[in-house]
Amino acid sequence: MAKTKSITWSARLRTVALLGAFCLFLSTIEYMIPKPLPFMRLGIANLPLMLALDILPFPLFLLLAAIKILGQALVTGTLFSYIFLFSLAGTLLSALSMYALRYLLGAKHISFVGVGTLGALASNLCQLALAWAFIFGKSVLYAAPPFLGLGLVTGAALGLFCEYFTGKSRWYALRSAPQAGL
Repeated sequence: MAKTKSITWSARLRTVALLGAFCLFLSTIEYMIPKPLPFMRLGIANLPLMLALDILPFPLFLLLAAIKILGQALVTGTLFSYIFLFSLAGTLLSALSMYALRYLLGAKHISFVGVGTLGALASNLCQLALAWAFIFGKSVLYAAPPFLGLGLVTGAALGLFCEYFTGKSRWYALRSAPQAGL
């Protein structure tokens, strides 16, 4: 029995490593896309977090979020900057919001589109609040509409991609099956 648990734990860690590598890859792609504001991103590096909602237990989901946050900071060279704090706060609030919503309502009652939209709005509102408090003051209101609008669009688009991927992927089906324990 102990061997089965260690295999399951090992498989879970491999899944975290794979999704973490995917976060780093997507962070690199996202870094190459021009941004009107330093902390404004499309959020495509959140895709692995969304995929992990139904296949990882909460502690490993948080580990994946930490890998994404630190990896993104290393990829972009922002580890010791205010941009890292924006990313840290935005990603944590987004990840916790998405996980809580999916956990409370379940996959049958909330789609990835809803989860992605909530995650994007949570991250964007958090970052706008930080920008208001520490950098731009009231002038952040000028950036808020396009920032939130872009978040809605990209959150919904990532959600649609997740819906499609999870419906077609054998890899995902194997990890989300109740008997898999992954």
